[in-house]
Amino acid sequence: MELIAAISPWLIFMAALLALSAIFSAAEAAFFYLKVDDRRKLAAGNSTQQIAAQLLNDPDRLLSAVLFWNLVVNVLYFSLASVVGIRIEKDFGGAAAAGFAAGSLMMIIFSSEMLPKSLAVLRAPAIATILALPVALAIKLADPILPLLRMVITLSRRVIWPGFQPEPYLQVSDLERAIQFSTENAALLEQEQVALQNIVSLSDLTVNELMRPRRQYRSFRPPVAKADLDGEVPPSGYLLVTEPDSEDVAGGFNLMTATDLPEENLERLAVPVLYAPWCTKASVVLQQMITRQREVAAVVNELGEVIGVLTLSDAAEAIFSYHSGRSERLLQRQTFEQLEPGVWLIPGMTSLRRLAKRFGVEIPPVRPTTVNGLLHEELEQLPEPGDEVTWGSFHFHVVSVPLRGQPIVRLSLIENEEEST
Repeated sequence: MELIAAISPWLIFMAALLALSAIFSAAEAAFFYLKVDDRRKLAAGNSTQQIAAQLLNDPDRLLSAVLFWNLVVNVLYFSLASVVGIRIEKDFGGAAAAGFAAGSLMMIIFSSEMLPKSLAVLRAPAIATILALPVALAIKLADPILPLLRMVITLSRRVIWPGFQPEPYLQVSDLERAIQFSTENAALLEQEQVALQNIVSLSDLTVNELMRPRRQYRSFRPPVAKADLDGEVPPSGYLLVTEPDSEDVAGGFNLMTATDLPEENLERLAVPVLYAPWCTKASVVLQQMITRQREVAAVVNELGEVIGVLTLSDAAEAIFSYHSGRSERLLQRQTFEQLEPGVWLIPGMTSLRRLAKRFGVEIPPVRPTTVNGLLHEELEQLPEPGDEVTWGSFHFHVVSVPLRGQPIVRLSLIENEEEST
């Protein structure tokens, strides 16, 4: 009885620490198991649910605080377990103390790790809502300490592993090989293989290589009436509404899915566009469009000017089409129209990356991503018929430059020209 009376306060504290550890473990699993739809529903729910959704706006801060407090609680728990174990050893010997230590370890593993995380995964939205306020308070309390922890981690990396670079979990080349092998072994349909390869290629493309340039879409300045459409759907398939005082696209509405349109003020149907820098990866922009439920992304240059748009329809066509090039999608023509052996006609919007892939050559590092951009940089002016540029393994000869549309360029390989000479 004397032993029980002596260790009872410690056991009560240990039970309280077990409960706290279970709360932080459940919070870690629940918050980071929430799906996009779950987060969207929480953001539109009551005040507590909105707090839960807002905590995930800074996932690093959330995870750091939860792990920090969980570590503090676990250290305190094992410290108290050591105190109780020492007292048990005095009265019942080392075997009893070892048994108590093992029991304490199993208790925290089961009741503070396995059980709460399993329940949190099964009921992630409900658990996240319940724990939103306690976790928010814990984050506030940890905020003064987190910068110090980040500094220690950064210094440790630079002192102990100055040249350490994390290995990517999965590379694009790994996915390409997986698609190739799975097609050989599992006999995937040809359409599935094309779609998978096009999806993988989005991680290499920048959004300006996939976008619809300004000359290839029609935009309208508000107010927009139904009569302004002239009874036709614009080439992009979307009603693109500009800012009132500029030509920059600010909103979009999918006309292909519309069943009835009002006669006036069509701009009210437009949804704000997603703005993306021209150098952003196409896969990142597409993911943001899906997450934020935007069907149109406006691509901007370094000056903040809109230079093109990417619509969800264009992205889907690029993924599921056999010919995913912009020329096939936007101009309804082949990208490489062969005139004679070693000579092709190509549109100016052809990407340099596609040239390199088509002919299997290395291209010099350069800022432009399309033939048109390369001609602008090399000529230092707008291309005109008759202009010629030699770049890397390619020789470009500008054939025509229409007022609207893409320049047509005659492409030849330097090696072929030397052989013919």
